[in-house]
Amino acid sequence: MTFENRGPMQAQAAVASRTSFNQPPVVVPEYLEQTYWWAYTHPNAVRVFERQWLVNLILWGNFSRLRDLALDELSDAVNGRLLQVACVYGNFSEKLVERLGPDGHLDIIDVAPVQIKNMHQKLRDKRQVTISQQDASRMHFDDASHDATLVFFLLHEMPEDVRRKTVAEALRVTKPGGKVVFVDYHRPVGINPFRYIMVPILTTLEPFAMDLWNGQIADWLPTQYQQVPLQKEAYFGGLYQKVVLTKPKD
Repeated sequence: MTFENRGPMQAQAAVASRTSFNQPPVVVPEYLEQTYWWAYTHPNAVRVFERQWLVNLILWGNFSRLRDLALDELSDAVNGRLLQVACVYGNFSEKLVERLGPDGHLDIIDVAPVQIKNMHQKLRDKRQVTISQQDASRMHFDDASHDATLVFFLLHEMPEDVRRKTVAEALRVTKPGGKVVFVDYHRPVGINPFRYIMVPILTTLEPFAMDLWNGQIADWLPTQYQQVPLQKEAYFGGLYQKVVLTKPKD
């Protein structure tokens, strides 16, 4: 498959009219363009990766299970305002929309114009959905504007400073009493063969991902949330984790 020589700003212009906020143009971060152009920002990336079987293979057959574990956390908020931080390949968003109650609404954001365009095309029913181009580390939403927030396999793609800001933003826009749900990579147990298989894969293709092996999501929480209890569960021999923080009520 031949990749075209198109820059992110050309694609951005094509979708600018579809965003929901009267804000200055969002710039694709340099780290994303340099590290993940092949997966997220190039116009042909969607043609390669937007395949259900492929995203399932990338997660070693665990996509559907991890998706449903994340969505199950939202049972109390399906009639509220939900936020999905970053578009996700596969049917994650479609399944989330199916779970919305009659009064529910879903906001989906992503910084890459190619991903925004793809989400508009693959979500057929957008009556309860708003899709907008935003930087996860500098969201345009008001404080405490959402009943729950989902961050699905995003943190491992970010440098530490951007990761910290994104976690802080996810908490900022979530209402007191609401959940922030993170699903991402995790260091497997010693007897799990994927502990050794994944190291060369991640260090080659996803250089920021090893941070989640060598640390904890709790390490990137803002100071005021570091003592808040987290619900953490690991799956597939510890290769994946789900971390849920319920934002304290005032």
